This record gives sequence, C-alpha cells and structure tokens, in this order.
Amino acid sequence: MLNAALGSLLAVPLSIPSPSEGVWHLGPVPLRGYALCIILGVAAAIWIGEKRWVARGGTAGEVMDIAIWAVPFGIVGGRLYHVATDWELYFGEGRRPIEALYVWNGGLGIWGAIALGGVGAWIGARSRGIRFLPLADALAPGLLVAQAIGRWGNWFNQELFGKPTDLPWGLEVSDAVARAAGFAPGTTFHPTFLYECLWNLAAFAVLIVLDRRLRLGHGRVLALYVVAYTTGRVWNEMLRIDDVQLENVLGLRWNVWTSIILFVGAVAYLVVTRGRGREEEVYVDGFERPATVADGKADTKADTKADAKTDAKTDTGADVEPGATTERE
Repeated sequence: MLNAALGSLLAVPLSIPSPSEGVWHLGPVPLRGYALCIILGVAAAIWIGEKRWVARGGTAGEVMDIAIWAVPFGIVGGRLYHVATDWELYFGEGRRPIEALYVWNGGLGIWGAIALGGVGAWIGARSRGIRFLPLADALAPGLLVAQAIGRWGNWFNQELFGKPTDLPWGLEVSDAVARAAGFAPGTTFHPTFLYECLWNLAAFAVLIVLDRRLRLGHGRVLALYVVAYTTGRVWNEMLRIDDVQLENVLGLRWNVWTSIILFVGAVAYLVVTRGRGREEEVYVDGFERPATVADGKADTKADTKADAKTDAKTDTGADVEPGATTERE
C-alpha cells in the first residue's frame, strides 16, 4: 500500500507555475511585479550596504545619500546596455523606438547598471570625501541580494527562462508564451531566474564569510563579487533560450563573453592586489569624518569633564600671587 501511495505521488507532475498576471491596478495606478522586485532589491542592497559601511568606519546615512546618485545612474546604464546589445527590438523594421524607454517591460543589462551605477556612486562618494574602494567593498555583497530579488521580476514577466525540461521544478508559462518561444503549450522550462537567485544568495554568504575572516579591502570584495557572479552567469546564460541580437559571437552569446572577460579581469586584479589588508581610513585625507549623534554626546561629555577639571584647579581656595597666571588664562 505504501509503495502504491508513493508511486501515485511521484506520478503527479510537479512544476513551478508562473503568475497569472504581472500587473495589478490600484485605481488608475498600475503596480508591476517587475518594478516591485527591482525596488525591493535596491532597498535590500542599501540596507545591507549601510550596515557594512558603518562597520567599516563610515557614517550612518551616507549609503542612502550615495544611492540617490547611484540608483538613477544604474537604471539608465542598465537600460542603455540592454538597448545597445538588442537595438533591433526597438529600432528594427516595424519597431517602435519609444519602447526603448519602457523599463517596466523588462530589459536592464546588469553590467550597464553596475558600470554607470558605479559612476554615480563615485560622484556621490567624492562629494563627501569618501574613498571609493572601501565603499565599493561595503556595497558589493548587497548587490548579489539585490540581483537575487530582482530576478523574480522575470518570473512575473514570464521571460528569460531556459531550455525545456521534465525536471520536477520545471517552469510553467502561458500557452501564448510557450508558442512564442517555439514550443507546444504545456512545455515546462528551466527556471533560470530561480537558479540565478539561489546562486546569488549562496555567493553573498561566501563573500560575507571571506570578508570577515580575511578582512578584505582595496576593492577585493568587489572583485570577488565579479568572480562569483560571472561564474554563475555563464552556465545560466547557456541555458537560456530567449532571442538576443548578439546570439552568436564566435560561437557564444555576447553576455557569455562579457562574463568571461570580466571574470578574467577580476581574477587578475585579485592576483595583483594579493597580500593587501583592509584600509584603516575610509575618508579621503583632508576631509573630516562627519559627526554623528554618538560623537556629539561623547564630545559634550569630554568637554564637560575638561571644564570641571579646570574649574577644580582654579577654585582651590589658594591665594594667587600678583603677576601669577592661572590655567584658565
């Protein structure tokens, strides 16, 4: 009886269903699953980055201030990268160029987002006298969590999935999406969004552990982030079947080559900077560390104690000889 029950259970097909819709309306206001995932990812990255930055010696609130620069730059950079590598989707025959601005429909290239977002972070850091590499090391692990959350936006949009599979965790898509991909309705696919999510979370844990044990600095955490992410991205990209303009560049997708080049560059940087410890100072020479509430309290207590000692020395009750000076002068 037990064997029969197990056999019946195993005979039931298992799969991951896709959402029936990716947009909800609150009156005239649309709430898009893709956008919500991006926003939640950014919020998580800022929160993690803030904790790590303060632990590195930075001041609370600075990561949020820098995010005001980095996030818009990152969104623009991500979109520019996507449009530049898939420009026929928007500027080909019969296409609508205005749709290049429709970020909510999906299409943010991670490397464009990281590159231009880094420029925004550099501008924000420079204006506050912050050294960029310590800041980058503090922020890098949180990027992996942001990407892990953001990938669920592809689930809401039913996009960027992998090859067909009969595995129990195959992804279901709508009949229209399956036909558009060239497959029969009911076909299940590799959930590459889930693979990348899990990979990024595992990479995040590894980076946190290595940073705590080795006290990494000088951009080495950022380099490890690139190594970890590109390693997972290569095999994940090889599974995907979405149409891309640069599908065959010397036998590989453009994004695969990008990941390989960045992986090699990051490894080379780690080799060149081996043996370097962590920076003791996170602010540029000549810039004073911003005062915090805790600092203000500490300074007030110190000043009070100093004044008390001075008053005690002055008010000793001893006569002061003519011409003599006191410590208060």
